[in-house]
Amino acid sequence: MKAMILAAGRGERMRPLTDHTPKPLLAAGGKPLIVWHIERLVAAGITDLVINHAHLGQQIEQSLGDGSRFGASISYSNEGAALETAGGIAFALPRLGEQPFAVINGDIYCDYDFSPLPGHAATLANSDDLAHLVLVENPAHNPQGDFGLQEQRVIDGAPKFTFSGIGLYKPTLFANIPRGSKAPLAPLLREQIAYGHVSGEYHDGIWLDIGTPERLTELDKRLRAKHNAAHD
Repeated sequence: MKAMILAAGRGERMRPLTDHTPKPLLAAGGKPLIVWHIERLVAAGITDLVINHAHLGQQIEQSLGDGSRFGASISYSNEGAALETAGGIAFALPRLGEQPFAVINGDIYCDYDFSPLPGHAATLANSDDLAHLVLVENPAHNPQGDFGLQEQRVIDGAPKFTFSGIGLYKPTLFANIPRGSKAPLAPLLREQIAYGHVSGEYHDGIWLDIGTPERLTELDKRLRAKHNAAHD
């Protein structure tokens, strides 16, 4: 199966760090944020990757190359100007094929195990569902949460959890978005949740949305402490 890592955002809240470096290349624990994702995906056997970019995108291509040094094959979807999440996925559809694919936000850190995703994708392909979402506990910056979860179904109800930025999607979810147009993901998801066409799961491990320089510093400290503890 294929996976797409979203790396086109401008990272306004991360300025001035993102004035000269695209947010996914900012480092934590001695490694760019996006490399943590690539290594976890490859470890799970998911090696066919698509990365979109816009702001300072050539730096991403120069840094990661064709992916071979990670054991991956990376192709790039150059948006020029960021198209938002659903717009960016729709723009990349020719690279993603006709089967369900994974999408991961490039500006999160999560210890989620990607290895069950191919199985979830196979289930998705043989169902009426159009998406499968990974939900996490609500962080301080999103206390109201996004979606409810009941018996592996994503619902519009309480208690609400936060969408992790990790999901599986059928290409048909994005079929009505004109290629090259801007489109957010949330309205598409809410529409399909209302139809009962979204499955989900809860991840209770580490998850951080690296949306501010302070959160990047916090993650860096946690990862370095973990590394030092492992080597004591």
